[in-house]
Amino acid sequence: MSTVVAQSLHVFGLRSHVANNVFFFDEQIIIFPSGNHCVKYNVDQKWQRFIPGSDKSQGMLALSISPNRRYLAVSETVQEKPLITIYELSSIPCRKRKILNNFDFPVQKFVSMAFSPDSKYLLTQTSPPESNLVYWLWEKQKVMAIVRPDSQNNSIYQVSFNPQDNTQVCVTGNGMFKLLRFAEGTLKQTNFQRGEPQNYLAHTWVSDDRIIVGTDTGKLFLFESGDQRWETSIMVKESTSETKNLNVIQESESLIEFPAVTSPVPSFEQVMMTSSHSQLAMPQVFAIAAYSKGFACSAGPGRVLLFEKMEEKDFYRESREIRIPVDPQSSDPSQSDKQDVVCMCFSPSEETLIASTSKNQLYSITMSLTEISKGEPAHFEYLLYPLHSASITGLATCIRKPLIATCSLDRSVRIWNYESNTLELFKEYQEEAYTISLHPSGHFVVVGFADKLRLMNLLIDDIRSFKEYSVRGCRECSFSNGGHLFAAVNGNVIHIFTTTSLENISNLKGHTGKIRSIVWNADDSKLISCGTDGAVYEWNLSTGKRETECVLKSCSYNSVTISPDAKVIFAVGSDQTLKEIADSSVLRETSAFDVTYTAIAISHSGRMIFVGTSLGTIRAMKYPLPLQKEFNEYQAHAGPVTKVLLTFDDQFLLTAAEDGCLFTWKVFDKDGRGIKREREVGFAEEVLVTKTDMEEKAQVMLELKTRVEELKMENEYQLRLKDMNYSEKIKELTDKFIQEMESLKTKNQVLRTEKDKQDVLHRERMDDLLEKQSRELQDLECCNNQKLLLEYEKYQELQLKSQRMQEEYEKQLRDNDETRSQALEELTEFYEAKLQEKTTLLEEAQEDVRQQLREFEETKKQIEEDEDREIQDIKTKYEKKLRDEKESNLRLKGETGIMRKKFSSLQKEIEERTNDIESLKGEQVKLQGVIKSLEKDILSLKREIQERDETIQDKEKRIYDLKKKNQELEKFKFVLDYKIKELKKQIEPRENEIKVMKEQIQEMEAELERFHKQNTQLELHIAELWQKLKATDQEMRRERQKERDLEALVRRFKTDLHNCVAYIQEPRLLKEKVRGLFEKYVQRADMVEIAGLNMDLQQEYARQREHLERNLATLKKKVVKETELHRTDYVRIMQENVSLIKEINELRRELKFTRSQVYDLEAALKLTKKIRPQDVQETVTSEDIPGIAATVRLNEQEETGRIIEMQRLEIQRLRDQIQEQDQVPGFHSLAGTRLPSLVESEVDSEVQTQ
Repeated sequence: MSTVVAQSLHVFGLRSHVANNVFFFDEQIIIFPSGNHCVKYNVDQKWQRFIPGSDKSQGMLALSISPNRRYLAVSETVQEKPLITIYELSSIPCRKRKILNNFDFPVQKFVSMAFSPDSKYLLTQTSPPESNLVYWLWEKQKVMAIVRPDSQNNSIYQVSFNPQDNTQVCVTGNGMFKLLRFAEGTLKQTNFQRGEPQNYLAHTWVSDDRIIVGTDTGKLFLFESGDQRWETSIMVKESTSETKNLNVIQESESLIEFPAVTSPVPSFEQVMMTSSHSQLAMPQVFAIAAYSKGFACSAGPGRVLLFEKMEEKDFYRESREIRIPVDPQSSDPSQSDKQDVVCMCFSPSEETLIASTSKNQLYSITMSLTEISKGEPAHFEYLLYPLHSASITGLATCIRKPLIATCSLDRSVRIWNYESNTLELFKEYQEEAYTISLHPSGHFVVVGFADKLRLMNLLIDDIRSFKEYSVRGCRECSFSNGGHLFAAVNGNVIHIFTTTSLENISNLKGHTGKIRSIVWNADDSKLISCGTDGAVYEWNLSTGKRETECVLKSCSYNSVTISPDAKVIFAVGSDQTLKEIADSSVLRETSAFDVTYTAIAISHSGRMIFVGTSLGTIRAMKYPLPLQKEFNEYQAHAGPVTKVLLTFDDQFLLTAAEDGCLFTWKVFDKDGRGIKREREVGFAEEVLVTKTDMEEKAQVMLELKTRVEELKMENEYQLRLKDMNYSEKIKELTDKFIQEMESLKTKNQVLRTEKDKQDVLHRERMDDLLEKQSRELQDLECCNNQKLLLEYEKYQELQLKSQRMQEEYEKQLRDNDETRSQALEELTEFYEAKLQEKTTLLEEAQEDVRQQLREFEETKKQIEEDEDREIQDIKTKYEKKLRDEKESNLRLKGETGIMRKKFSSLQKEIEERTNDIESLKGEQVKLQGVIKSLEKDILSLKREIQERDETIQDKEKRIYDLKKKNQELEKFKFVLDYKIKELKKQIEPRENEIKVMKEQIQEMEAELERFHKQNTQLELHIAELWQKLKATDQEMRRERQKERDLEALVRRFKTDLHNCVAYIQEPRLLKEKVRGLFEKYVQRADMVEIAGLNMDLQQEYARQREHLERNLATLKKKVVKETELHRTDYVRIMQENVSLIKEINELRRELKFTRSQVYDLEAALKLTKKIRPQDVQETVTSEDIPGIAATVRLNEQEETGRIIEMQRLEIQRLRDQIQEQDQVPGFHSLAGTRLPSLVESEVDSEVQTQ
């Protein structure tokens, strides 16, 4: 492989015709298609990552991202075959996970795709005429189901999965809205369309069974389980300010909510194919995207409407309007917002809305801004910068600044910065721009428009023209490397202008076809051009003439470049090769391997070559060019590459194509030679500003300064006035405050006196209260002391009582212990006696118990037997009752079910009957209207019958009149026959003239043969002269070589002699050096040998020349013999041609005769066809044929003149063929042979037929 590597850095462009062409990967990164890549773009950090398309891809058609954001599906066409590639987005770089390319069903391309909610299944829709819907298990490349949803070959725009169900899918298209469910290996339709079919452009799932759909008539429908539940229409109204306001004019009641689900978007290209024209009153809804508060939909050119859910009701109303802003740089600002929004998506946090338009632009808006501007419509902003919307036709760069200049068929010129990846300047014009060139300083640009060639300044904020040239449709222009000249192409002429005096100093003419490419050599002394005529010319600008030329008419060249040393020219064209041209000849051709090269560029180091192809790929190869397929090929564009360019330092490669995208590539050389060229001087930061702008700004600054001074004066005056007013106010306020202070002082004194009085009163009260409190305290202390004494006495008495009671209780306890022990002993004796008695009684009781047990068991047995019998009887009795009850219950249940069904069916029948009655009433009204219309038709038909009868009578009268006219015409025919006979007599002098012309033709043929002989002799003489010229050229080259050898010998001798002169003071050494010189340069034997060799060479040259002359004579004799051999063949072929021409002339006569006969028959039929068609055949009988022949002979004189002219043209054509055959070696004209005269043979045949 090649050691030259190119890595894609940045792309300026978008492909809006790809379905679902923009979506969020996360909050900061969006994915969109550009060229033949998918681009991951970080909105905050401004970096790009590329997902390249498949090899030999012809462009992407549709995209789809999985709900879990892990996979990206890309639909492409590779070598006329469809292909689906699924990428894993989580890996860096993104890798291919699966490729779906083996299809068991007919398919041209996939137009829409969707992932299932769990990302395991993929739904794809093919294009008409097949229109297959395919349900994939994509991990295993397995087709689970395939169905054709539309049998009428209508366009299908979008397919999608239910966000909660893998098995339910939705398909919308032109006149089609279908819900299908995957079950038992097939997709079955679950809804039935009602009402008139609409052209459904976009849809989105708003819940697990509800879908909102937009149409091309500005309608929004809501379907629940396939049934329509809600409808609203969006209309565009022209206001007085010539701006369109979108208003929702119709809404129907609904009980349905819209949750937030983002919908994919159909291909704008498909929709524009089906919609013949956009209606002003009915905007097309190309895109719908839902969010938590409602949904957004496109509503006509340049507008997006936001719908929000109403709090009280369950339907939606229009809440906001977002517009695409008017572009001030556009030539027609009113047209800049007339772009259809074809795709929209919300960020995961719903903070940002991004929209792509039909003119390849990306816009964004922050949703919080729409809430701020509630009164007026909000406006989008460019997400990146304004992009090209049509094919890029021109590309240029400069030396002093990192700028790229492009022009496009969208009538715009744009200046890009490839260091910061931004748009520096942008301007649109009225005409299309075909070519552009940037001055090496980066301050000027020359642009070729459809009407003129304009030289323009790149100002700080504008591109302004300062010189126009009347060069219409200039397709190529280029500044020289020094910037002092520029060349412009006008058809097949190259005009050279100087940038100093701006005059046309030279015009280079020589191309016969349109010039496709021009390039300057390194020192600007030469200009190389190539064109559609297959010519590559090298022009010398000092003389204005061609120095070298290489013409290959079979090849239409597309681009040309020249090596840095100006020795080799590289050209590419329609013959799928890369040619190396030097000294007017093709040194080598390198195959392009079944691809047409459209552009070529070579590095300034001369070691790298880059070519662009018609498939949109870029090939990087090293120089010298390899013989095998040794190059790196990169997927770049989705259309033919128009321009390829390298920056001055060989660091970056720039490519542009018909898809409107501009790529920048970083260039690497693995050998590491000549690629790292460090700049001694950095890029210039100066910009151009016009004097008028500076003067205007200075004037504005002066005005602003004067305004500031005036404002200062006014402010000072106002301040003085305010100071005066404030000083007066301060005086008033100070007086006021002084008076208030005095009044407050008096008040304060009064209050102080009152306070003193209050203090005295307060002190007196305090003294009284303190005395009173002290008295009360003394009384309380006395009372409390007495109470304490009494309580103490009571306490002592109670203590004595407790001691006495304790002693008494201790005595009682001792007495109780003694009585207890005695009682215990008595009780034990008593209870032991009782125990013995009880044991005896117990034994007797046990025996009684045993006997009673026996009796109880016997009675128990008898009772159990009796109870078992009774239980069995009762059981059988109640089982019978239970069975009867169950049967009656089941019977009643069945009756109730039947009654319910009958009731429901009766209700349905009642509803159906009421509907039928209403429909029958409507049909009755319709039929009554039809009856009335039919009665009117009967009356009108009766009137028509009367009118037809009247017209038939008129026609019969006219037929009678025409019969009379026919009789008169037959009389007139007899008169014409007599005139034809007289005209035949007048033809004889014309035949004599024809004979004279024949003789002249024979003399001219003799002259022609004589000229042929002279031409052959001159050709032989020219060939001999060419051989002599070549021999003299060879001799001259040998003599020049000898001269160069002798000059070198003299130079060596001079140096040696100079060295000898150094020893002029030393005779011995000088003698030795002179002897050495003699031995070195003057050797007699060598001189004799050289002379002998020269004599031998001359003899050998003379001998070979004689041998070649003898061979030439024999070849001439062979050529003469071959001409004699082929003479008979020529004669036979010419005779056959003569006979064929005679047959052609006879067929022409027959054709004219039959045409005239048909014309007469048609005339007769027109006269009599309304009477009776059978009579027409009888009128055209054998008697009328001579009359028809007579009418043919009326124009025979003109016919003979026309035939003679045709025969002259045929003779001229045959002579041209003979001259072409004479130019081919081995074929010469037949000397002494006489060809039969075509005119003579034809005239003879005419005489015979007459």
